[in-house]
Amino acid sequence: MNRVPITARGAEQLKVELHKLKSEERPRIIAAIAEAREHGDLKENAEYHAAREQQSFVEGRIADIEGKLSNAQIIDPASLDAGGRVVFGATVTLADEETGKEVSYQIVGEDEADIKQNLISVSSPIARALIGKEEGDIASVQAPGGIREYEIVEVKYI
Repeated sequence: MNRVPITARGAEQLKVELHKLKSEERPRIIAAIAEAREHGDLKENAEYHAAREQQSFVEGRIADIEGKLSNAQIIDPASLDAGGRVVFGATVTLADEETGKEVSYQIVGEDEADIKQNLISVSSPIARALIGKEEGDIASVQAPGGIREYEIVEVKYI
């Protein structure tokens, strides 16, 4: 099976969520099901059905996280030394060739991507255009409005 790259921070976030689901959510739902069973007829018991639905969701999420962690290739960007090249986990500062506006992105795994926090997926068009390039290189990105060009100002491994 293919190993999926994930940063050490992203793996830790998944582990925290998994622990919370197993130690807090699962026992709470089990207690809710037990309480709902005490109310009698299960066919017409909305509390019971809602608790079972929650249980199904939580168990599915637990299985999903465990699967992701078992297939994860955990990469700590701080321990990378790619010689200034853009690689998975790198934080890249870009300057738009047209406007001169600068922006920084960290290239992360698909599960941890969040554009609001400037975390972009390794499979995104911008990341694919940046991978392998170095400071001073120009990256061409196919955007909805046409091709955009960015100069790589700085590459950090943090």
